[in-house]
Amino acid sequence: MLLAQGCGGGGSSGSGPFLPPGQAKQGKYFTHIVVIIQENRTFDNLFATFPGADGTRFGFERNGHKVLLRPSNLESPTSPDNSYANWLCAWNNGKMDGFNTMPGDAHCVPSNLYVYQYVKPSQIQPYWSLAKQYVLNDHMFQTQGSGSFTAHQDLIRGDTAINSTYQLIDFPSGGAGQPWGCDSSPGSTTSLITQNNQWRQYRAAGPFPCLTYETLRDTFDAAGVSWRYYAPAVGQSFGGDLWNAFDAIKAVRYGSEWTTNVASPETKVFTDIGRDTLPSVSWVIPDYQNSDHPGDSSDTGPSWVANVVNHIGQSDAWDSTAIVVVWDDWGGWFDHIAPPGKHRYGGLGFRVPAIVISPYAKAGYISHNAYQFGSILRFIEENWRLPSLGTSDSTSPSFVNDFFDFNQPPRAFKPIGAKYSSDFFKHQRPSNKPVDTE
Repeated sequence: MLLAQGCGGGGSSGSGPFLPPGQAKQGKYFTHIVVIIQENRTFDNLFATFPGADGTRFGFERNGHKVLLRPSNLESPTSPDNSYANWLCAWNNGKMDGFNTMPGDAHCVPSNLYVYQYVKPSQIQPYWSLAKQYVLNDHMFQTQGSGSFTAHQDLIRGDTAINSTYQLIDFPSGGAGQPWGCDSSPGSTTSLITQNNQWRQYRAAGPFPCLTYETLRDTFDAAGVSWRYYAPAVGQSFGGDLWNAFDAIKAVRYGSEWTTNVASPETKVFTDIGRDTLPSVSWVIPDYQNSDHPGDSSDTGPSWVANVVNHIGQSDAWDSTAIVVVWDDWGGWFDHIAPPGKHRYGGLGFRVPAIVISPYAKAGYISHNAYQFGSILRFIEENWRLPSLGTSDSTSPSFVNDFFDFNQPPRAFKPIGAKYSSDFFKHQRPSNKPVDTE
């Protein structure tokens, strides 16, 4: 195993000024930014037929055969593999025609066409309603062609570089049922990838997933920017065990912020909104059953997002808030747009949907400009005039002047229709679903 350690200054002890939720610091554009993170969907999987967006109704196999995308329900009985090996097969050096192949011993082996599908709009009406009223970006690329572990790290840090040579990729070892972070079972390891995409020889060769690199938390604490990470409790559900990015950050997991800034259950976001104690920056992580993650017979994800948005929209925070809804990774589903740029450290990955909601968001605007997860971090840093972490936040384009019109008066909020109410989620039992390894 490579004895690699986290880089980027080693992480602060959190000794900077701390502002509790409710004492949000005024930003350049907004007082609050909320990042709602859903799971495992490509842009084409959710918005293939959205009017005016860069979607498609068909794809191709490696033999040149044209495949019509099949309309489907949001509830998927199967969860496609979304490891880097599968991503390479699907990507096929930018040809985007290997989604029906699986990695074999020496090449990509043909499989079935299940992943060539899109969700019927009637199944995800809240997402389409938000996209029609606010901003839909159809060229948001995940940082890496991998799964949820690195994606959630990217959304708090910008990349997963542990030193100048290696970044993390895929997910920690330890098996199903084990958290991805400091709570992983002893002996768990991570996998690594180099700048020139060497990775096979570094599988399970990385450090224990309890990391010391800097994240936005360090710059927030130093600048007095309040923050909270709303997530299911570790040890109780799929979302808490796998998608809590700060469980992998040693200074948070073993510091006071684990109980003050990591808020469980995730439904505490409703309480904070109602009490006007929403912090400056929030990440909102769903329970598995509300996440849109394939492999679960649940259609509650769109209603979960709609209810978080509705609570903010109907609160005093609305006029000073921007909400970013994003899906963390491709989930194994087909997408027809090849990631731009030079392929380094396993990225950029495939497109995921991104919806930006705000009283200053351009109405019904579809942005075709290319962004990546680092753009979300850059937006947060620009808003509070924070220094760059020096990761993808420093190289990703800014979307401030693209998505927002600050010359317009703040738009009145119109509630988003949803199948399930906020009371449903407030009284919903945690799923306690067995975790997978994606």
